[in-house]
Amino acid sequence: MEKLKLAVIFGGMSTEHDVSIVSGASVLNNLDKEKYEIYPIYIDKNGKWYKYIGNIEDLAKLHVGDGISNIEKIENPIEYLKKCDIAFPVLHGLYGEDGTIQGLLELLKIKYVGCKVLASSVAMDKAYAKIIFEKAGLNQANYVYIHKSDDKYEYIDNNFNAYSMTIDEIVKKVANTLKLPVFVKPSNSGSSVGITKATTEKELKEAICYAGKYDNKIVIEEQIVGQEVECAVLGNREVIASRVGEIKSAESYYTFDAKYNNAESRTLIPAEIPSEIEEKIRIQAIKAFKAIDGNGLSRVDFFVGNNGEIYINEINTMPGFTQISMYPKLFEAAGVSYKELLDKLIELAPK
Repeated sequence: MEKLKLAVIFGGMSTEHDVSIVSGASVLNNLDKEKYEIYPIYIDKNGKWYKYIGNIEDLAKLHVGDGISNIEKIENPIEYLKKCDIAFPVLHGLYGEDGTIQGLLELLKIKYVGCKVLASSVAMDKAYAKIIFEKAGLNQANYVYIHKSDDKYEYIDNNFNAYSMTIDEIVKKVANTLKLPVFVKPSNSGSSVGITKATTEKELKEAICYAGKYDNKIVIEEQIVGQEVECAVLGNREVIASRVGEIKSAESYYTFDAKYNNAESRTLIPAEIPSEIEEKIRIQAIKAFKAIDGNGLSRVDFFVGNNGEIYINEINTMPGFTQISMYPKLFEAAGVSYKELLDKLIELAPK
C-alpha cells in the first residue's frame, strides 16, 4: 500500500510557539510510520519554514521552552507543501489556529486536519466566539468587550455601539458592570498567555494594559467560582464527545506556568461532577462545535459553578497534543489510543 504523504507543521509565530513544538513532537512520535511518509515542517518565530532532518525519536525528549535543532531551511514552502497529500497543522494560536494557515492550504488545494477557515478564526477570537455561543443559547459568564488603539480605548456595548473612553473611565465602567474580581484576556490568545486576574481597580487597569500588549481586543469576564472542566469532541457532522475532565490548578487559576511548569497542577478524568451534569456538558460541547461549523476536533472548556450551573468558557480548535494535554488523554480514557486518534483525525480531513 502506498503511504500517505503527510506534512506535520509545528512551531509558528504565536506566543504558543514553544507549546506547539512539544505538541508537534508528540504527534510525530505517535504517527504510524507504516501508513505515512512524514514531512516534519518547523516554522520559527519569524515565520521562516524549515525541514526537520533529525531523528523524530529525539523530539520526544523536548520540554516546553526547549529550542529545536537539526533543521534545514525550505526555500519554497509552497512547492514543498504541494508534495504532500495532507497537512496536519499542529499550530496553536495566531497564524496557525486562527484560519491563516487553513486559508493557505485551501488555496493550495491540500487537505488538512482540523477546523476550516471560518471555525478556526471565530473560535480563536474570544469576543466573536461569545457572540456565536450566545446565539446558540449556551450559558456564559457575564463579560464586557473593549477595543484598544494606541493609547485610546473604546467600550463596545451589546449592540456594537462603540464609546471612546479613557482607561480610567473603562476601569470604572467595568467595576460597575461586573463584580470584582474579574479576568482580563486578550481576545486572540491561548495557553492563558496575557490573562490576568484583577481583584482591585488598580489591578484591573494594569491587567488591561498587559492584555493590550497581546491584542487590540480585550475581553473582561466575571469570575465563576467552581470547577474548571474540559470536553473533547471528534468528528465532522457526526460528532462524538469524550468524558469530561477536570483541571486542578496549582495556582489560583490555570496560568501558563500552572499548565506547563508546575508539577502540582493535575487533571482528573473523569471530572468529579454528577453524571447528569457531565452529560449536559457533553451535549453542549457538541453544540458549541457545530455552532462554529467545526471539523475534525476541538476541546471545549467549561466552568461548573458551585450552584451546579454550567458556563461555556471557550473552544480550542487545535488543542494541545503534548503527552500531558487533555485532548488525547480524554479520548485515551474512552479507549481510543493516541495512534488511533491521529488516524481518525487524518481520515476526517475535509475532502
